[in-house]
Formats: sequence, structure tokens, C-alpha cells
Amino acid sequence: MATQDLTSNAAVSGGTEKDLSGGTQRTSALGATTVTGATGASQPAATRGKTSIADVVVVKIAGMAAREIPGVYDMGGGLSRTIGAVRDRVPGGRPNVGRGVKVEVGERQTAIDLDIVVEYGVPITDVAHDVRENVISAVERITGLEVVEVNVAVNDIRLPDDDTADTGGETRVE
Repeated sequence: MATQDLTSNAAVSGGTEKDLSGGTQRTSALGATTVTGATGASQPAATRGKTSIADVVVVKIAGMAAREIPGVYDMGGGLSRTIGAVRDRVPGGRPNVGRGVKVEVGERQTAIDLDIVVEYGVPITDVAHDVRENVISAVERITGLEVVEVNVAVNDIRLPDDDTADTGGETRVE
């Protein structure tokens, strides 16, 4: 059964594409609708074309937002943190802000999974709550995507005596 869109005078039915006065409206079988911009000089500039956001953009935003929260010591699992530590020591290497972040990005929504390491003594549930709020706020504000979920996995805890700096040992390289 087709429905009539009164604002554009176009009929839209499930799984079809219809012309909307210079733009295109796509409706999937699930009912999700995406409107892409119109073409032509007579259309407003803001409606011409389509904006797509790459996964890496959401990864970086979420990684930066999670690291802003007090109590988050590091991000990623054990192996990724080890590899990241090696990369950070290489001259010219930059820290990977996306370490410990996995995302799924659709046309209008995103889901985010975070692996974090917390400082000893901070309430883990409070840190996870703050991380979740900050990540959702940053991603939605910057990208305009709706964040449907943020899953926080605490993989490790940093103890006060976990300093890995060796001050008195021999070094192999000078």
C-alpha cells in the first residue's frame, strides 16, 4: 500500500525510490527513510548532495571523548595497548586515538563499543556512565548521527604501583 507524502506530492511505497521535486527519497523494507539532496541551480545549496560519515571519523570522536573523562587511564585490550606503546615510542609516530573503539555506522545511526582501562580507586560504574554520556554527546553534536548504544567494557585497572618506567635497569640502546 502506497502512502501519499503531502509536502512533496510523491507516492512512496516499501522498497522503492521516488522523485521528490529534485531530490530522492529512499524507503527500505523496514521503513527507514533517507532523503538525499536535490540537484539543480534552483534548489537551496544546503539540500544539494549527500553527506556520508566514515567509520574512522566516529572512531576518533568517540576515542577523544572517552579519554576526556577522569578515571580513564588508557583504552584498548592488552595486546592493542602493547602495540600502541611500541608505536608511540617510534620517532614520528602519533598516538592512536581510535585504539579500543569499534563502531558500526549507518546512514542515520551509529553504535559504539569501547574497551577502557580505569584508574584504581575510581568507581567503575560512575566512570562508565560518564564515558557513555560524553561519547554520546560528542558524536551526536559533531556528526548529527543518532547514537543508539555505547557499550563500555572495562578490560583492566591501573594500580598505583604499575609504573612501567625502568629507571635503574640496563638499556640496550643509547
